[in-house]
Amino acid sequence: MADRHPPVLRLQKLHKTYRLGLHTVPALQGVDLTVWPGEMLALTGPSGSGKSTILNIAGLIDQADAGSVAFNGRDIQGLDGTALTLLRRDAIGFIFQSFNLVPVMTVADNVDFPLFLAGVPAAERRQRVAAQLAAVGLSDHAQHRPDALSGGQRQRVAIARALIKRPKLVIADEPTASLDSHTAEQVLDLMRECCHASGEGGGAAFLIATHDHRVVRRCDRVITLEDGRILDRATETLTS
Repeated sequence: MADRHPPVLRLQKLHKTYRLGLHTVPALQGVDLTVWPGEMLALTGPSGSGKSTILNIAGLIDQADAGSVAFNGRDIQGLDGTALTLLRRDAIGFIFQSFNLVPVMTVADNVDFPLFLAGVPAAERRQRVAAQLAAVGLSDHAQHRPDALSGGQRQRVAIARALIKRPKLVIADEPTASLDSHTAEQVLDLMRECCHASGEGGGAAFLIATHDHRVVRRCDRVITLEDGRILDRATETLTS
């Protein structure tokens, strides 16, 4: 992957601290991380190890105190809030443990929403939504609302919504934590299929924060964090 395409994300020497009352808490302490197109990378470690902070910085939601962030070969340092918002809207998808679907919208409307925000014409949106729902096996549920779906179906809607805009990077925060084993394996199969899809620039990269061993064993690389540092790179070997 690294030989064919530049990295989707490169984090170098990241430092981040938070203030809790009178105390300063170091969230990241010199983290270096590279994410390549078409790979699934798992971030593991105990609560408070820095996983969520990395996801927030990678998703352009938060900024580091020090260090550099390059997205798809572009240094994002110095970009203003509007530029960061547009980059996040157009190039990054998000999958959450709690699905974060809009309950009053149908499945089709939930998946369509990112395209609507991006100003994609209605005819193209309908075609892309239909194709994306077919890809996740939910064509028959397009007009259902989220509360009529199982947990696995709702997570598949969330994956379809994350992928509908053809992002370079998908940020996933504990995507299987609410799912039983069988459903989790189905969702992971779908994520790997989407991640390893061929196409210009390679498939979308997935950066996943997880405590779930089912996710860890299905990822291409595993990075372990502790106290804001990368603890062990022994498992940081591509397997696909």
